[in-house]
Amino acid sequence: MEPYIHKVDFYETDQMGVVHHSNYIRWFETARIDALDQAGLTYSKMEEVGLFGVTLAVNCEYRRSVRFGQTVEVEPVLTEMDDRFFTIRYTVRDAESKKERATGETKHCFVGFDGKMLSLKDADPALFESITSLIGK
Repeated sequence: MEPYIHKVDFYETDQMGVVHHSNYIRWFETARIDALDQAGLTYSKMEEVGLFGVTLAVNCEYRRSVRFGQTVEVEPVLTEMDDRFFTIRYTVRDAESKKERATGETKHCFVGFDGKMLSLKDADPALFESITSLIGK
């Protein structure tokens, strides 16, 4: 999966021009959606199949500050996947220097329109196999 590239906007920073910690979680979400799109699991496809991805947990470890005007790349890696759950690990790097700025992880499950947990493997076996093939990439 290709990294998501993001130029830091002024509204994402605090009074000192440093990115507020909550924005890293937003970047994870945008990188995840972008990566799933690349893998063929768009939100419209998920709705078509009758399921949604729900976030169960988020973790972020901040290593170095990111400031207004910098460009970062957020690299998502699918680390675990079964028919109902998946985990994505993220690395945020400065796009120019490639220095690591933060790392994190999100855990998700698939649910139907009724909010009950569903199996992607049962809903769309081909899509399940396609996504599973991306583990570690």
